[in-house]
Amino acid sequence: MNLIDLLEQYKNGNITLDETCKQIKLNNIDTLHTISNIDPHRMKRTGIPEAIYAEGKDPLDLLDIVKGHLTHENRAIITRVSNEQRETLDREFDIDWNKYAKTVVIRQNGSTVKKTGGAIGIITAGTVDIPVAEEAKVIAVEMGVEVYTIYDVGAAGIHRLFGRIKEIIEPGVDCIVVAAGREGTLPTIISGIVDVPVIGVPVSSGYGAGGNGIAALYTMLQSCSVLTVVNIDAGFTAGAYAARIANMMAKR
Repeated sequence: MNLIDLLEQYKNGNITLDETCKQIKLNNIDTLHTISNIDPHRMKRTGIPEAIYAEGKDPLDLLDIVKGHLTHENRAIITRVSNEQRETLDREFDIDWNKYAKTVVIRQNGSTVKKTGGAIGIITAGTVDIPVAEEAKVIAVEMGVEVYTIYDVGAAGIHRLFGRIKEIIEPGVDCIVVAAGREGTLPTIISGIVDVPVIGVPVSSGYGAGGNGIAALYTMLQSCSVLTVVNIDAGFTAGAYAARIANMMAKR
């Protein structure tokens, strides 16, 4: 149903105001040169902002998509950005580049992120897991939550964790993301000692049998303590889900 028909339906009393608003949000898609459908109301509809996944995109196509996105929003979040893509974006915009996460955030018109009052923790088993953790952090920050991090406290030296876990617990976080590769034990340990939801992120480190994150994924799925598990290297998904929990808690 196009916008005119929708408004006619409302005018004639066939649908309610709430349903009209809902349909406007659902129908608000902008097709860009047949290569992309921009969804500018995703944040309002789902609580999670639209992000532009850069991997595999031609740098100039990506630039067009970003420009199209910025006609609707004062911010663009771009993930899995290559160096060539970053250089193309940097020539056109003032970018916020996270070299670990390979993400770019572009703001215009002085836009800022309003803090929601929610807070999450992000923990990694090793330094190799930091890029995935940083991707989770970027999206969580862009959703308005406070993020506390502890890196490199994995099972190979678990005493490192016990000396620092208070940095996550004391601020009163609403959810914890734990990124781990190799055998992926750390999320199970964390979820057994904290009283908030834990999201495990298997990381594609390790080699041989069960390498590339497969062993870590299976370990987390077989956890004897309760946790949620996302896909291998899915830092964006984990960060968004954790921030969604935190924002719902803050709202209530």
